[in-house]
Amino acid sequence: MGLFDKLTGTKHPEVGAASRPAEELRKALLALNGPDVPYVVSDGSAHGADLVAEWRIGEPTWQHVFVQSRLTHAVRIRMRLAEDVPEVRAVEESWDVTRVGNPPRLKASATYGRGGGRTISRRYTLGRRESGRLEATESFSFDSAQLTDPLRNTTLDAGWTWRGVVFGKL
Repeated sequence: MGLFDKLTGTKHPEVGAASRPAEELRKALLALNGPDVPYVVSDGSAHGADLVAEWRIGEPTWQHVFVQSRLTHAVRIRMRLAEDVPEVRAVEESWDVTRVGNPPRLKASATYGRGGGRTISRRYTLGRRESGRLEATESFSFDSAQLTDPLRNTTLDAGWTWRGVVFGKL
């Protein structure tokens, strides 16, 4: 892996891994959807891609999670399945997000960014142990890798390369 691959988040499958057909990979990526995951993977034709994965920040069921996480930007990953290579070319796009109203909800701003990034948010509660010593217990955790890791791992398991795209076309 070269320096540029490391900067873009590009990962290659195991050496000698056989690549599965594009339609099989597409189905596997769409199968990541579920009611218990904070993102949705869908058809990306409206966004100039084969598939799109994005946070469910607009869904009422998930709003409290994203507000509580103190999320500062929303993320969308556009993916193109290049069967001839085989690789998934992925562009990570983000928008600044602010909390508005009472109860708070998230609102995207016009500020746009492109390229990989990671957001980690943790909240701790201080309490006392039985011995009387102070102890910090993690009461909330949010990591944006919950979106990228399943996509990348599914791609690698199918024998395809995950190629992060920062510059140029998808």
